[in-house]
Amino acid sequence: VQLLASGGGLVQAGGSLRLSCAASGRTFRNYASGWFRQAPGKEREFVAAIRWSGDSKYSPDSVKGRFTISRDNAKNTVYLQMNSLKPEDTAVYYCAVGYGIIRTSMASQRAYQYWGQGTLVTVSS
Repeated sequence: VQLLASGGGLVQAGGSLRLSCAASGRTFRNYASGWFRQAPGKEREFVAAIRWSGDSKYSPDSVKGRFTISRDNAKNTVYLQMNSLKPEDTAVYYCAVGYGIIRTSMASQRAYQYWGQGTLVTVSS
């Protein structure tokens, strides 16, 4: 499975960006998709996740109400719509795919088997 993340860039505080993550290769059904981010000098952290069905979504309080994850299974693509961006959202954003992830592990990096290369999001104040 190969993952290609795109959509990052430079945006002013309060602006919006939409990230995309396209999966290719030997993908199968029923995989969960997640977004994580890593700011300079900080550890990678969970941003959002979604199950194959799209009816279960997960995100931490730091992005709730601002970020929305969605997916188009026909295109094997997952999206992260980011609104009301803040300078503290500046980071490299990574998408990931995992099979057989239980609900309590959706925010865990170790639950995901495949990772994209990351796309840089810079929010200026």
